[in-house]
Amino acid sequence: MMSLRVIYTDRDLCICVKPAGIPSEGEGKPSLLKTDLNCDQVYPVHRLDQAAGGLMVFALTKKAAAEMTSLFSGNQTIKEYLAVVSGIPETREGVFSDWLFHDQRKNKTFVVEKERKGVKKAELAWILQGVSNSGPDPFSLVRVALHTGRTRQIRVQFSS
Repeated sequence: MMSLRVIYTDRDLCICVKPAGIPSEGEGKPSLLKTDLNCDQVYPVHRLDQAAGGLMVFALTKKAAAEMTSLFSGNQTIKEYLAVVSGIPETREGVFSDWLFHDQRKNKTFVVEKERKGVKKAELAWILQGVSNSGPDPFSLVRVALHTGRTRQIRVQFSS
């Protein structure tokens, strides 16, 4: 069974690396952590898309889960990501502000023109970190700060 890289842990919280390809909820990361930490419950307090890897915070008590969930849902945390994107942006930094619709039946997220039922505002800021022109298709490394946390937000907004 896979063991997870724990960065920090105390009686209330655990911060660990979620590898790409492992779900952050359900039978993914929490189940692995229960085994690794030999504890009864592990509560995810935020999401990270299955395809993405990075640091995640998990609560180990109900009280800590409620407090941390409140911090994440109340935008009292900073969520930053590094992303590799196709092409080279025209500017060194920018802000994307869009309306996103997540179609649960198709499990796809789309940028839409205007607000309607099921549509949510999505905003992120980005700064160019570096570019590569070495291959046939150039790509860029960007640092992304999420102001909202929508499903597949970074991929959808950059591809739009």
